[in-house]
Amino acid sequence: MGSVFGKQTVAEPFFEVLLDRNQAQTQYELRHYPERRYAATCVYDGDADDTSPPFRALANYIGVFGKPQNESRESISATTPIVYQGSTTKGESIAMTAPVVTEEVEDGKRVMKFMLPAEYDELSKVPKPINPAVKIEEIPPQVGVVHKYKGSLKAEHNKEMAIDLADQLMADGVEGISEEFVLDNFQFWGYNPPMTIPYLRRNEVWLQLTEEQVEYLTQKYNNRSLN
Repeated sequence: MGSVFGKQTVAEPFFEVLLDRNQAQTQYELRHYPERRYAATCVYDGDADDTSPPFRALANYIGVFGKPQNESRESISATTPIVYQGSTTKGESIAMTAPVVTEEVEDGKRVMKFMLPAEYDELSKVPKPINPAVKIEEIPPQVGVVHKYKGSLKAEHNKEMAIDLADQLMADGVEGISEEFVLDNFQFWGYNPPMTIPYLRRNEVWLQLTEEQVEYLTQKYNNRSLN
């Protein structure tokens, strides 16, 4: 995922920037992402700031800390690290990509997701996790806004950044946006490992928008649309 000093060493998913609101008080980008696939796991209880258990479960699936915990027997070249699982079953080492996504869902559950590399362009190609807590998800194309910032991984800090984004979107006249709505629907995207020095981190909050909201922003600020 990168170093303690913030250097990002893994690939990002492709996206198109439809709008760059770099003149706003709270800057944000409007991005279009194509279809993506994630490995995801859920945490039900515990410290909201402790991302270690879900991070380790997903990292074990792709083979960061040792033998990858997936059922594939296919050896993939040019991915790192290359590791093996068991003495008879060879696990597939999957390259890490960024960002790592975390979000809160109902009943206090927290979800963390690792985006899978581009070569897994079909669900049938994705190695099956051994850990039943790790699930594979397919996400359709999405358009949303992203606010970049540095600093702490603490949940309260991320919520403050999400509120800043909500306030800016409301100031920009986007309908259907409120602080409550954004807090219920935003995702935190992290591009560095947990041990990275906070002021060197790249953090983002993401909020998916509707087609109407996207059309409003693109017409108001740069006269571009998805059509």
